[in-house]
Amino acid sequence: MEKDVFEAGQYYHVYNRGNNSENIFIEERNYNYFLEKLKKYILPIADVYAYCLLKNHFHIVLRIKDKINLPEKFKEKIHLPFSNLFNSYSKSINKAYDRTGSLFQEHLQRNRIENEEYLRQLILYVHLNPVKHKFSKDFQSYRHSSYRSYLSDKQSSIDREFVLELFNDLENFIFCHDEKKLIYAGVLNDIELIDQ
Repeated sequence: MEKDVFEAGQYYHVYNRGNNSENIFIEERNYNYFLEKLKKYILPIADVYAYCLLKNHFHIVLRIKDKINLPEKFKEKIHLPFSNLFNSYSKSINKAYDRTGSLFQEHLQRNRIENEEYLRQLILYVHLNPVKHKFSKDFQSYRHSSYRSYLSDKQSSIDREFVLELFNDLENFIFCHDEKKLIYAGVLNDIELIDQ
C-alpha cells in the first residue's frame, strides 16, 4: 500500500497543471465550480490559507487538520478527498466539453512547508502568480485568487485570521504583497523552482 504523503497537522503547497499543459479552466464558470468542489472535499480535512487558479494550473496553500479533528473515514486516508476533488472535477469537465482522458498531470504535486517564513513567502508567491505568468498586470484585481478575500469583510472559507496574524495585520499583509518589493527582494526567484 502506498504511504499516505499527507500528514495530519502539517502545512502543504499543493499544485498541479493540465495534462500536456492544456487548460483546466476553459471558461469563467469553471473557476467557481472548482472552488465549490474544493469546499466540499478539502475543507472538512484542511484549512485553506491561499489559492490561485490560472487557466492551465493552480496553487493551494493549506494545513491538514490535526488528527483529532479529521473525519474518521479520512484519518488514515488523507489523500482521498484530494483524489475525490480532482476526479469529480475532471469528470465534469470531460462531460461538459466532450473530452476524454486525464485532465490533470498524473500526480498531484505537494511540498511540505517546514517553517513560518517559507509559509509567508509561499502565500505571497501564490497571490503573485497571475503576474508571474502574465495572466494579469495587477495581482490585486485578479479574480481567481484568494488575495481579494483578505480585503473583504464577507464570509470566507479562507482562514483569514490565521494568515493576517502570520503577517501581523492586514496593513502589513498588503505591504508584503507589494510586487516590486518582492521582485527586488528576490523572493520570487528564490521559490520559482517550485513552479517548474
